[in-house]
Amino acid sequence: MAIHRHRAVTSGSAAAVRWLVLTLCFAAFLLSALQTLVVPVVGDIGRSLGTSADATSWVVTSNLLAAAVGTPVLGRLADVRGRRPVLLGVLAAVLAGSLIAAAAHSLALLLAGRVLQGAGYGVFPIAVALVRDEIPAERGARAMAGISGMLSVGGGVALAATGLLTRHGGDYRRVFWLAAGLTAVAFVLAWLAVPARRPEADGRVDWRGAAVLAVALVLLLTPLSQGNRWGWRSPGTVAGLTGAAVMFGVFLLLERATPHALIAPGMFRRPPIVVANIAGLVLGLSNFTGLLGVTALVQTPREPAGYGFGATVLSTSLVYLLPGALSGLVTAPLGGELLHRLGARATLALSMLLSTVAFTALAFFHEASWQVVLATAGTFIAVLLGYAALPALLGEHVSPADTGIVNSVNSVARTVGSALASALLVALLTRDHIPGLPVAVPRDHQYTVVFLTGAGATSFCALLVALRPGTAGPARVRAARSWRSGKALLDPALDTRRTPETDRCRTR
Repeated sequence: MAIHRHRAVTSGSAAAVRWLVLTLCFAAFLLSALQTLVVPVVGDIGRSLGTSADATSWVVTSNLLAAAVGTPVLGRLADVRGRRPVLLGVLAAVLAGSLIAAAAHSLALLLAGRVLQGAGYGVFPIAVALVRDEIPAERGARAMAGISGMLSVGGGVALAATGLLTRHGGDYRRVFWLAAGLTAVAFVLAWLAVPARRPEADGRVDWRGAAVLAVALVLLLTPLSQGNRWGWRSPGTVAGLTGAAVMFGVFLLLERATPHALIAPGMFRRPPIVVANIAGLVLGLSNFTGLLGVTALVQTPREPAGYGFGATVLSTSLVYLLPGALSGLVTAPLGGELLHRLGARATLALSMLLSTVAFTALAFFHEASWQVVLATAGTFIAVLLGYAALPALLGEHVSPADTGIVNSVNSVARTVGSALASALLVALLTRDHIPGLPVAVPRDHQYTVVFLTGAGATSFCALLVALRPGTAGPARVRAARSWRSGKALLDPALDTRRTPETDRCRTR
């Protein structure tokens, strides 16, 4: 049985706090970079290793599966074993994976490295927990906005770096050497800046529940990522999705009967947390719909297609994506101010509305480069605000001892959203091609459908967040103050793991 131990935010020196925030921002930058560094070079990997497109696609899929399976376990480990050792362990695994991938000359060894790199997805929930534990109340929201800004910046900078490193036939392995160097820097920073603290909760990890959840997530994400190749009505796809539904049901039953559940069943019953996870899924879908959709659009040659800009990988990154990514440096302080003044719920709804406007603009106005750059920047800013708001919103409804696991579940929801976006994009862009061309080129209206799908999803989510059940009564106000200060929740009803035993054992 987990026993929660609530602790007030540590009153460290201002220099130590700044150093910690800088470290967490760099760790978030690394996470975002790891997600996108390899995307432009998947084709180069296949040609270099002599593997088929289907086999090479597992370079992305294996990383996605490892991230989804490992993130909940890492989040819970950080709660019960301490943030520092788990964060350092995650960065060590990512470093090892990057070195293996950089040195690999076979697909099997490369996939092993990519699986280890998948541990990097655990960085964000641990960073959120550290903000709640260590950052003073007056700086918490702004620190979270800065970390979220680095998530926006890292992806765009990584794409630009990949284009520079692989231009003129450069070896794709340079990308993994860059990842190894960035990870080594992050490890040293974390070793120096992250304090060693007593864990927020006593207890153990529910390894049985973790194994069942891992099987469920693999059965879900594998068909989502491979469905366009296998066929959506193929036996493998249908069996995988059906098996995922069954295993998720088994997982819920197990967690209800387990005193030290990996994910407390109360988290699934609380409407604000359910809505936050739906918003996380939509945020992941929005992020990858914008990133992949814009990339495919601008790289389409205008001469035969009648639209697009014929951009190279390098110009796509530098001209169309990097400005939006760097906007995170400017808008991160705005995100912190919005969280401070409007609260997490309003900021999240605003991010979804901004994303709706940006996707609508992309759908109807993509004839000129400046239109695409401006609208793409809007999607980046919307994602930044959403990344900043979600941890704060979740923090208002769980105890500090559950911060790691609840944000890990939300990270998995974003991963599922990203997989959905990739599958949806391929399905929509391969349905109808311009006839008479030597290569398959989608029609212009298919991009309109892609971006309007993103607008529809985010507008629905904005409405859901605005109308979600719950009130802003005294209990919620106290919860919000708890998130900002890192102190114990004053209302025990907000503890998702509360039982008679923990009530007897609770330390004040």
